[in-house]
Amino acid sequence: MKLIYRVTLRLSIVLLPILLIWATVFYFSMVNEINDETDDSLEDYATMLIRRTLTGSELPGQSDGSNNTYSIELLGNSGQHKPYIHFEDRRVYIPEKRETEPARTLTMTFADSDGNTYLLTVSTPTFEREDLLLSVLWHLILLYATLTLTILAVTALIFNYSMRPLYRLLSWLDNYNLGDGVENLPVCTHTTEFKKLTESARSTIERAEKYYERQKQFIGNASHELQTPLAVLGTRIEWMIDNTPLTEEQFAELAKMRQSLHRLSRLNRTLLLISKIENAQFNEKHDVDFVELTNNELEIYQDIYAGKEIQCNTEMPARFIVSMDESLATTLVTNLLKNAFLHTADGSTIDISLSNGTLTVSNSGEETLDATRLFDRFYTSGKSGSTGLGLALVKSISEFYKFGLEYSFTGGKHHFTVRF
Repeated sequence: MKLIYRVTLRLSIVLLPILLIWATVFYFSMVNEINDETDDSLEDYATMLIRRTLTGSELPGQSDGSNNTYSIELLGNSGQHKPYIHFEDRRVYIPEKRETEPARTLTMTFADSDGNTYLLTVSTPTFEREDLLLSVLWHLILLYATLTLTILAVTALIFNYSMRPLYRLLSWLDNYNLGDGVENLPVCTHTTEFKKLTESARSTIERAEKYYERQKQFIGNASHELQTPLAVLGTRIEWMIDNTPLTEEQFAELAKMRQSLHRLSRLNRTLLLISKIENAQFNEKHDVDFVELTNNELEIYQDIYAGKEIQCNTEMPARFIVSMDESLATTLVTNLLKNAFLHTADGSTIDISLSNGTLTVSNSGEETLDATRLFDRFYTSGKSGSTGLGLALVKSISEFYKFGLEYSFTGGKHHFTVRF
């Protein structure tokens, strides 16, 4: 979820209880204010009634248009009753409307000069609390929806404007490739946090570039410093075999040494190649025809392994172009073919197909391999002479170019698939 949506969601959640509290306070405040105004009106009306009663003046009729109703009841001697005044909400019957409506009622006592006590009850129609509560609820829902949409729109505008430096930095990081150097990233903001973030990102990239250059130098130096003594040792062993009188046992030991040295040299070159691939040192791209490349390499391996009498079946289009480094394309194909020829029994078959952007190399086999370890470095199935790095190299190239690499075992055959 994007940050702006997360912020808006949280604001909406926080806003809901705040509005509920506000609506509750508003409702009771409004009710109290209405009751205060009504009580003042009832007191004024009650005062007028008391004054007319005590002076013997004519009392107003019950239907004088004021919507007020009253009743005066004689209680007895004033010594038997204490002064009393009380406001409450009741439901009273309105004869003119022939229905019961809510009313605010004032009940109080007063006494005349003769000591007689009277109970005065005055009522005036008031509002329906249920209607008011429902009205407040609907207005609250409308207010919440309006505020939420407004907050969403305002937050989106302000957020997008305020976060432009961050989006610019993210775009810069997305387009950055290790080894391409550090492009200039202007700091177009006065926000302290964004300034610090941009400076930290730039300094981190600069350190990564320095370490990358050091690693490239180390790989180059290692390639030179290791291959040279290995080549010298190989040459001396060859010289000893050709120019020194040796016993049969000595010759056999030197041959083993030469074989081990040759394997060590291949192992060193392969590991250095994997390191270069993982450090993105193959940035050049050319259009490589995989059909032509596969046919050429297949012809070579058919000559090398001619003694195994392996039958090769191919199904490929006229051309299939992939943009990548030519040497890595050759390494990818040769390792897949070598793996197939090396692990196929004599007289068996190898199938090679290229269609719908997918290269599949299949060879006969007896049982499935461990797919979880098959592409790991130094994993072998027991064949002598294998360094266990061929399929690991295929995996590194596929990951570098984001190709899909899969293994399966069906129909008594191992299938290695590369999806370009």
